[in-house]
Amino acid sequence: MINAMPELFYRLPRNVIAIFSGRNLLWHALAIVLTMVIVISGGDWSYFLSTRGNAFVRFARPAIMLGSLVPILGTLLIWLVGEIRKSRRVISTAWALGQAAILGYLTSCFYKAFTGRIPPPFRGFRMSAMNAGSLIDSSHGFQFGWLKGGVFWGWPSSHATVAFAMALCLVALHPGNRKLVLCALLYALYIGLGVSVTIHWFSEFMAGAIIGSIIGMVVGTSFKTKPA
Repeated sequence: MINAMPELFYRLPRNVIAIFSGRNLLWHALAIVLTMVIVISGGDWSYFLSTRGNAFVRFARPAIMLGSLVPILGTLLIWLVGEIRKSRRVISTAWALGQAAILGYLTSCFYKAFTGRIPPPFRGFRMSAMNAGSLIDSSHGFQFGWLKGGVFWGWPSSHATVAFAMALCLVALHPGNRKLVLCALLYALYIGLGVSVTIHWFSEFMAGAIIGSIIGMVVGTSFKTKPA
């Protein structure tokens, strides 16, 4: 595992630059503009009011835990399978997923450090308890500046960003494996929708999906061209 660690950082500086340059900047801009449209039109608050029933929450709540554990445990499990089978392809896939997850998380935290968005009301989470039981529209609550709202809550959703980064990384690496691609996309969609009806606003899920997809395609394409 120690020898494989550098592979986790394969072309890392180049990939970071690629994520924030060229046409990919247009996708970042799309995530921002789409968020503005959803927030200003009242879409976030309307979505919030229509999706906070107990049935939605029961179905979606596991996404919070899965979205936190799968990027770590899932990546390590794939790596372990690759080591047992002595499969370089599987091992490389594991490290590509690891890099996609790390970049997805760090990128979302970078944005959150500047946007400081207030989370929606959700019982059981201290940061959103300030709005618990309230029917006052708080979806416009941004605290622009440096670290005014921390990096663990807000825009975009880290859960969605990481999930879509990993899913699109798999799509880029194994486009011919339809079952794998379908499972990866369904997983990402469940995580994104799950947090959008619990701890995040809908626009935060959408932005995370867009930004995460950029990251996943960049990392996946990078590792796909990696010499064996």
